[in-house]
Amino acid sequence: MAGARRIGVMGGTFDPIHNGHLAAAEAVREAYELEQVIFVPAGIPPHKDSSELSPARDRYLMALLATLTNPFFEVSRIELDAGGVNYTVDTARRLQEELDGAALYFIVGADMLLDLPNWREPERLLELCSVVGVTRPGVSHREADERVTELLEVHGERIQFLEAPTLDISSSQIRARVAAGRSIRYLVPELVEDYIDRNGLYRKSEAP
Repeated sequence: MAGARRIGVMGGTFDPIHNGHLAAAEAVREAYELEQVIFVPAGIPPHKDSSELSPARDRYLMALLATLTNPFFEVSRIELDAGGVNYTVDTARRLQEELDGAALYFIVGADMLLDLPNWREPERLLELCSVVGVTRPGVSHREADERVTELLEVHGERIQFLEAPTLDISSSQIRARVAAGRSIRYLVPELVEDYIDRNGLYRKSEAP
């Protein structure tokens, strides 16, 4: 793997993508000297009810708008075009093929890393890529270490934590604020805020 391109990958429903996603991705890119970070909007994620998701086209376009000003950020349709339920290990396999064996760094929230043993084929995933859990400064990694003990014994160098000054923002919080008619300025990029407003996303349905 020596000399391989170092590529970050951040997956998610991005419904909507927000400044917390972008700040975490930039922190990992800088810390690990990555060539680029690829954002991968999920098609049908295994852990969520797809009927509650915004259309794939909207989520993809919001990701494009959010990343326009960072030359190190790109957006991939690899999961949207694949169809069906998407698992991280399958996305890693496909990206390895597309990127000619690049060294992949999957970026996740530290809370998601706690559930790593329950992911589809976690051992195979860690053979394909590293997983970087982004956490707030000062947050203990003890619980995560206990949850992924067996994986750490074999793939310890592939499971990493990065303390980063990420913003305390969630997509569900943003959807709730829009539904309540509250401002989301500075929580999402301005172009994403405009897209949500122009397309009427996340507003409460009018009673018939």
